[in-house]
Amino acid sequence: MSLANKTVFITGASRGIGREIALRCAREGANVIVTGKSAEPHPKLSGTIHSVAAEIEAAGGRALAVQLDVRDENAIAAAVAQALAAFGGIDALVNNASAISLTGTLDTPLKRMDLMFAVNARGTFACSQACIEALSRSSNPHILNLSPPLNMSARWFKDHIAYTMAKYGMSMCTLGMAAELEPRGIAVNSLWPRTTIATAAIEVNFPAAVLRASRRPAIVADAACLILTSDARSNSGNFFIDEDVLRAAGVTDFDAYAVTPGTPPWPDLFLDERPGKRA
Repeated sequence: MSLANKTVFITGASRGIGREIALRCAREGANVIVTGKSAEPHPKLSGTIHSVAAEIEAAGGRALAVQLDVRDENAIAAAVAQALAAFGGIDALVNNASAISLTGTLDTPLKRMDLMFAVNARGTFACSQACIEALSRSSNPHILNLSPPLNMSARWFKDHIAYTMAKYGMSMCTLGMAAELEPRGIAVNSLWPRTTIATAAIEVNFPAAVLRASRRPAIVADAACLILTSDARSNSGNFFIDEDVLRAAGVTDFDAYAVTPGTPPWPDLFLDERPGKRA
């Protein structure tokens, strides 16, 4: 399957993994709906929906920048309408927008918990719900959630239970919607990195040594592209790990994605492998 002339709707696409997936899909010939809250430059974070759209167009692609807060169902409906007006359809939805707070129960204000649930779990559900009718008209429709496998080990709850529940809410959307939407031919999958990825979330929440042992967002984008170009009717309900997707496609040089080549990569959350076990 090809992404040429297909339309991909991506949430949280102004920077990090979302931006990288947007650029990767554009290189495959896709029209990209670049959505995110950042329409104006942030004093500490690079990138806006407009700068990413400009990057896509400078490379010869087609993009539409839409400011979107995934907590607002009316804004979601308007963004979907804009996508349909601009490109005539939606072939893939990438639910990448996410909020994070790695805090324990006593250190997590309920306002912060509400934010994570609203963006991660509810936002994924709401965006998926809004895109289903358009996706149903696609020849190869995909929903891809950037969320982890459902690992029920207590170690992944005890230090940041609210964040875990919010991210697992995204994964539960994958589990349930894959079965529910099968009659429509819509694939619903999750994708999660085996290692930490060099993004602002890692910079803020982890020691500098973890950032140095991380991989670049391109590894997730390359894996996402492989999933989005797979046959939707035979490839749904999976919890993919980026490295495994690429290995299956014949990739062997993962040091090419490393922030610091030669450094053992640091496993991401929700995976039970120890640092350095996989290269």
